[in-house]
Amino acid sequence: MRPRVAPSPDLSSSLSACIARRGLKSTRQRQAILGAFLASSGHVTVVDLLARARAADPGVSPATVYRTLRLLAECGLAKPQRFHGSPTMYEIVAGREHHDHLVCTRCGRVVEFEDARIERLQTAVARARGFTVTSHRMELYGLCRLCRPARPGRKAGSAGRRSRAKRR
Repeated sequence: MRPRVAPSPDLSSSLSACIARRGLKSTRQRQAILGAFLASSGHVTVVDLLARARAADPGVSPATVYRTLRLLAECGLAKPQRFHGSPTMYEIVAGREHHDHLVCTRCGRVVEFEDARIERLQTAVARARGFTVTSHRMELYGLCRLCRPARPGRKAGSAGRRSRAKRR
């Protein structure tokens, strides 16, 4: 599993600076949402984040969560992701390396992974066609090891060989 970005003064100060540039206030609710977001592991929905933020401040409203997540995205600290019809999920992007996703179409599990060979191949394919890649997003859809049907001689959900993918 990839280490999570710990709630850091740098990310908090980046958000504070972004808030100030926009003439907004740094409120208790925004701080509760930021703390809950930074403490989350992997991808988080608005509903999940609302519940976590309300544990710190019961006055946090859904509208404040939506606005704060939009602000985090505009400030380059968060990225909205939509996987295979699931609700929009957000992940921390500040201070993190590029990664791709495996998405289970049955349970919705999202597994992050990095593979230098895939990155090199994408660059080579683009270069061979005279294309300069400025950004990309790769999502592979299928069934995770817990949702795959059992094969003869194997229990359902059995992982077989250990996967090198990192769960988020």
